[in-house]
Amino acid sequence: MKFDKIIVSESAFNSEDTNAILNSNIAVINLLREEGVSDEDIHPDSLISYYLDYYTSNINTDGFAKFVYHSQWTDDLNEILEEGFEKVGSQAHLDYFRMQTEKIDSLTRKEFDGFMNQEFGKSPVKQKIDDDTYFEIPEALVALNAQWLRNHPDLKVLSIEDMYAELEKFIGRKIER
Repeated sequence: MKFDKIIVSESAFNSEDTNAILNSNIAVINLLREEGVSDEDIHPDSLISYYLDYYTSNINTDGFAKFVYHSQWTDDLNEILEEGFEKVGSQAHLDYFRMQTEKIDSLTRKEFDGFMNQEFGKSPVKQKIDDDTYFEIPEALVALNAQWLRNHPDLKVLSIEDMYAELEKFIGRKIER
């Protein structure tokens, strides 16, 4: 059975902090995963928002190479991100991601595997794929993600107590708090 709602807390929804609604969504996904719910049973747009935040956090911390390294550069995740850029309305981020994908695709297998199998840090491959053009994109991906989530037709805004009740109903048992 698929969970057909995106749940966030009332306090996160009403917060002036742009990240609050994203963090609430992330907390719900993490809780569902901890309770044994597979990603296939979580609302796909909830996961899109989750992974857009994951992507942004990695790049803001240490560039595109960090995202590649930590995500293990999978086709599934990359497709989710491309869909996410489109859904939140960020053509500039989609274009940047595709440009960076071309850089990854241009690496030899030996270069890519060497980069992925070493401890993350300075390497010729990291220098090849990192650039600062991400920070020049005028579209604020975090704000777009939060706004998209806030206006999502499947969004359900609940008190913390009601969130737990809804999640417990879905998984069929009490969740320890």
